[in-house]
Amino acid sequence: MTFGLFLLIFGLVFCFITQTMARLYALLLTLLTAPAFAQAPTQNPPISATTSPRLTVELIMQDPKMWVGTSPSGAFWAEDGKTLYFNWNPEKAKGDSLYKVMLAGDRKPQKVSPTERRSLPDDPGIYNRDRSLKIYDKNGDLFLVDCRTFLTRQLTNTVDREANPAFSGDEKAVVFQRGGNLFSMGLVNGDLTQYTNFDAGSKRPETKPNAQETSLKKEQLGLFDVLRDRKAKRDEAARVTKADQPKRAKLFYTEGRTLMNPQLSPDGKFVTFALMKAATGAKTTLVPSFVTESGFTEDLPARTKVGAPLASFELFVYDITRDTIQTVSLRNVPGIMDKINLTGAASASAGPTAKPDTSRRAAQRVVYVSSVVWSPEATNHYAVIVLRAQDNKDRWIMQLDPATRTLKLIDRQHDDAWIGGPNIGFANNPGTLGFLGDSQTIYFQSEADGYSHLYTINLATGERRQLTSGKFEVQQVTLSKSRQHFFLITNELHPGEQHLYRMAVTGGRNDGPPRERLTTMTGANDVTLSPDESTMLIRHSYSNKPWELYLSVSSQQLTATSKKQKAVSSPIAEPIRLTESQTTDFEAYPWREAQIVTIPARDGQTIYARLYKPEGAVNATGKANPGRAVVFVHGAGYLQNAHKWWSQYFREYMFHNLLVDKGYTVLDIDYRASAGYGRDWRTGIYRHMGGKDLTDHVDAAEWLVKNQGVDAKRIGIYGGSYGGYITLMAMFTTPGFAAGAALRPVTDWAADNHGYTASILNEPQTDSLAYHRSSPIYFADGLKGHLLICHGMVDVNVHYQDAVRLAQRLIELKKENWELASYPMEDHGFVEPSSWMDEYKRILKLFDERL
Repeated sequence: MTFGLFLLIFGLVFCFITQTMARLYALLLTLLTAPAFAQAPTQNPPISATTSPRLTVELIMQDPKMWVGTSPSGAFWAEDGKTLYFNWNPEKAKGDSLYKVMLAGDRKPQKVSPTERRSLPDDPGIYNRDRSLKIYDKNGDLFLVDCRTFLTRQLTNTVDREANPAFSGDEKAVVFQRGGNLFSMGLVNGDLTQYTNFDAGSKRPETKPNAQETSLKKEQLGLFDVLRDRKAKRDEAARVTKADQPKRAKLFYTEGRTLMNPQLSPDGKFVTFALMKAATGAKTTLVPSFVTESGFTEDLPARTKVGAPLASFELFVYDITRDTIQTVSLRNVPGIMDKINLTGAASASAGPTAKPDTSRRAAQRVVYVSSVVWSPEATNHYAVIVLRAQDNKDRWIMQLDPATRTLKLIDRQHDDAWIGGPNIGFANNPGTLGFLGDSQTIYFQSEADGYSHLYTINLATGERRQLTSGKFEVQQVTLSKSRQHFFLITNELHPGEQHLYRMAVTGGRNDGPPRERLTTMTGANDVTLSPDESTMLIRHSYSNKPWELYLSVSSQQLTATSKKQKAVSSPIAEPIRLTESQTTDFEAYPWREAQIVTIPARDGQTIYARLYKPEGAVNATGKANPGRAVVFVHGAGYLQNAHKWWSQYFREYMFHNLLVDKGYTVLDIDYRASAGYGRDWRTGIYRHMGGKDLTDHVDAAEWLVKNQGVDAKRIGIYGGSYGGYITLMAMFTTPGFAAGAALRPVTDWAADNHGYTASILNEPQTDSLAYHRSSPIYFADGLKGHLLICHGMVDVNVHYQDAVRLAQRLIELKKENWELASYPMEDHGFVEPSSWMDEYKRILKLFDERL
């Protein structure tokens, strides 16, 4: 080969290599600048760079007050009804400030001065029967408002803290607590009376002389006249001194037990109270905090675990006239001795005779004791109390006779699963309970017919009436100042809407229509009535519009009491918007209105859901749908999110809009045990979390495939807390999800808190099957898709230990398709924007890479 031929061949080879490398470089550049993964073309909503921001994780997860704005909250009225107050932060300050709107002016919000703010009450206060006076406490002192002149008088100014004021039965004095004891103060002369004398210690045992000492003393007194005379004089002096002493409250030693709810009867003859004895042997958990100001690891005190020993409660009556303090026996409460079936089918019953199978007897069941509700009139002297079993299967409403310390059953609600629902109460909270204007009829809520509805029972006649009925829930109850009407918030128009209604206390049978709807705006309407109940201050939101304040004035009082006037004769004015809270940048984006859809579950039930679809997506018969989908699982279990108002998951809502911009379909369902749908839906997970609540998500994913053109192999799932738990169960036990992000998830229910978990799964030592089949840690070997776990390390609710234990389990199972992200500064609900950003960048990366 000549040297020229060699140069020719070398040149041709070099040109070939150069052109090949250029092509490879161009190809590589194309791959690097193209989307990370091939996907079908998407038709996203048109977003103008000059009018609408492009959503990014950094944008939507920044400090909400800087990006979204701060909605008004904590609204209340001035006593004269001319000014309304609320917390707000339009200035994007570090914290909210108090603002006001004056109805007589231009109705523009004004910031309240510190001097005016300090003069306002901290709570709604307590009115007397004709609402001419109001009493409230603030900063440990008592204040009295004359509702006719609107003048306020400070009653106390002491170092000791006065709290929980109420009017005496004759309304001539105010009764309050100071130092754990009950006092009253005359409103005219200021006379101060102490009714109780509680001592947190124990009574010292009396030292009694032994037989030798008794015998010697007797001998001495028998021998010496002087000793006998002196003893007689001492005894007489002591008798006179005792007789001259004014009557004082009886000393009572609580012996280390916690005093609860001391109350004076309207006639001033009795004091009722409860004592709580703390459990012994209940081991509490510790949560270590690693990033601290001290530089040392510090332990945060946390809770006990489910199944730990619980506190016990006793109810007492202090008979002031007889000067006796005695317990109220619960032994004759119907069902208190029942042996509860923990493993049978869940059913419910209610009424004065409702009870489970009593063929087996047990020890007396431990109950929570509520405060006593007294009839307003001192002469009738009705007292009502709520008992709730610690095993969560029964709630009793009982009438108390304080003179005999006996209880009479008014209503019993039993549930083989657990007692719950709106305003049914929990632990020592009695829920909705009060007296009507006749002072002998009580009103309360019960799930007797499967939904939380309003009932009345006349204690004198025993007449029981159901005032509301239907497949909806009564979610708030307020008795009007005339005691002739109820104001109710219900979801009867639609499970995903909340409206205010007015209804006669008779249920409307003889006074016009049963209920008149007073709010008109679609979504949620949280209403605060003016003191004269003529004007509504409405805190309203819609699915894509955060909370704002509106004013709605009727042409006459909402609770006109004329017998000739029908309930429908008070037209409501169009609501006037008072606040503009959102930032300009936030409003520039076209936030999607989620479509509320219904999905059939495999057992024939109907699942409500929010559906977010990319523009251009079609059903299974079309071709434009991009095919990727994400299912979001809301937390808490008993919570509603497929509704028409602004979600508390607003960050997730914005993230879902970001996902849809990228071509994803997003589905957010109210699975089994969600709030808003009645008792059977609420208890659908009894003894098996990860049962119907999980299959509801599987059915929803299949619905996406069949009806929304989604690719069955490109569906992800994510959620926090209970949502993180369902995500784990989905990734471990079902084949329908390619990727999942479990945020602060429960991994073993035996490590969770008692109040929530024992209601649904009983206790681990008595129902181990329920805990085993409900806990993800036992199914970790089933992981097939790609899993992300995120958890705050100072989480005092669902402990970081849950994530660590699961991580160790996955390591031992040699699983490789998972990762754990830990957040050293975060509790159960994240606070820092940097943590939110990091977490959701990881979630987005997971879905972009795996779907």
